Amino acid sequence: MIYAVGDIHGHYDKLLIAHALIADDMAAHKADKATVVHIGDLCDRGPDTAKVIQYLIDGIAAGRDWLVLKGNHDQMLLDFVDGGDGSNPRLKSGTNWLHSVIGGRATLASYGQKKSMLESKDAFLRRARGGVPQDHVDFLSSLPVWLRVDGMIFVHAGIRPGFPIEAQDEEDLLWIRDDFLWHLGDHEALVVHGHTPVDEPTHYGNRVNIDTGAGWGNPLIPVVFDQGQTFALSEKGRTELSVPRHRPKTVIRR
Repeated sequence: MIYAVGDIHGHYDKLLIAHALIADDMAAHKADKATVVHIGDLCDRGPDTAKVIQYLIDGIAAGRDWLVLKGNHDQMLLDFVDGGDGSNPRLKSGTNWLHSVIGGRATLASYGQKKSMLESKDAFLRRARGGVPQDHVDFLSSLPVWLRVDGMIFVHAGIRPGFPIEAQDEEDLLWIRDDFLWHLGDHEALVVHGHTPVDEPTHYGNRVNIDTGAGWGNPLIPVVFDQGQTFALSEKGRTELSVPRHRPKTVIRR
């Protein structure tokens, strides 16, 4: 069995609930150990990015079979710490990482970094960059952008159709939407991804989207892949995600 957790976006409480659901499912199916893949976007929007990252660091150090991917929000945090101003050409005009919609200020606040009224913006940014612990920076920097696990490809945003995973551009793996989401043909493997919120985990035949919008106030719903079947987990147990005869259209919410 392989478990997967979607975009966390700084919601430590939701991550704990998701892991509790996974533990309950493992107990129900008498699994002593199973891999849990976290699909990226650990940070931004929610109040507890620092707690989320530390929890994952501690769990892996304790020997938990947890795998973590890098998301575009995680890379934006790294870019900021490296001296960036928060801008990114992939973001909508008028927004940057520090904009409330993107959530960078919430991430900095989780590290105790808030701008004072007497402090200039530049002074705040310099101070805030030093407020992110180096072990958190190192952890995020070390994260892969894709994984092949049990014959499936796990990636944060998706892949560019027609190219093998080894030849993919990292920017696409972190940011792609339309070209991937509207592709109805098969990929080299089932792609499990997040990045584009949906109301519930959804199986599109060639991909499974597990970003359930935790950063926008929705639950973080883990999934499990077990012997060729895919299930969403809740307090009631497993709900199978059936492969549609006609692949459903995606409503893209930026």
